[in-house]
Amino acid sequence: MLDLLSTITALPLADVIVKADRLRGISEPEVLALMEVMREFGHTTPIIVRRTKTGFVLVDGRHRLEAAIRLCLPEIPVRCYAMTDEDARMLEASQNLIGGMSPLDDAVFLAAWKRAYLQKHPETAGGVAGALAKNGLQANSSSFAEVVAAKRAVSVRQIQKIAAAGDRLTSGDLVRLRQAKSPATLKDIEIIGKLGSAEERSYVVTALVDGTAKSAGKAWRAWKARETGVEPPVKSRVDDEFAALSKVWTRASRAAKKRFCLEFARDIWDVQNRGAALTNWSEAEDK
Repeated sequence: MLDLLSTITALPLADVIVKADRLRGISEPEVLALMEVMREFGHTTPIIVRRTKTGFVLVDGRHRLEAAIRLCLPEIPVRCYAMTDEDARMLEASQNLIGGMSPLDDAVFLAAWKRAYLQKHPETAGGVAGALAKNGLQANSSSFAEVVAAKRAVSVRQIQKIAAAGDRLTSGDLVRLRQAKSPATLKDIEIIGKLGSAEERSYVVTALVDGTAKSAGKAWRAWKARETGVEPPVKSRVDDEFAALSKVWTRASRAAKKRFCLEFARDIWDVQNRGAALTNWSEAEDK
């Protein structure tokens, strides 16, 4: 539990320190929208700061602070806490993750949450279930992932993949991806995060940023073709559908496969026999 310093409820804007290592910058449309809200209603939600030896450092509320600065307000309501660096990073990440962001920001903030959590609770770094349970962290960590997963309408496993991808992205990757003509998708981020070579990663990111490729997957295939001199096979819609059906079939249980065959026996027979009939007709025509 954080220690709330209840005697500090407002601060002059100049007293709030904004550190350079924040997880993301400001969004101009969001700042402008908040300025309009503040003109109408004033401050409705305090920002969160932490007291340090050097002063009061912003934890959450960057856009609200920027709007107040532009409106030349004398001070801003705050909730001030005493907290560690890890707590501050986790709180910054969690406040934004629960609200919802772009896939790229999701990856960045989830990775930051994960790193800070492991620094705060190093006993869980090995992923030992016993250590998690002993410290009462298993449910807490899981529940946070479940909240974020529910907000994104994805599985907890997918949230873990997003965090892993974000952990692999460099600061340079992030700066460039934010400049892309089209926002990077979750699939783009996962693919970029798996690339081992810096040159390979740079090629794919550049292709996304300048619009040469519509996806990281296509950019990566182009890289492979350039390096090997072999053009990747062009996939058709049938190829994609067959791959999807094959994936589901191989993962299904024997009972499910049996039920499927019984349910769709007529369709399977029809496809097989109609295909054979067409082949025989075509061969007869050729003769």
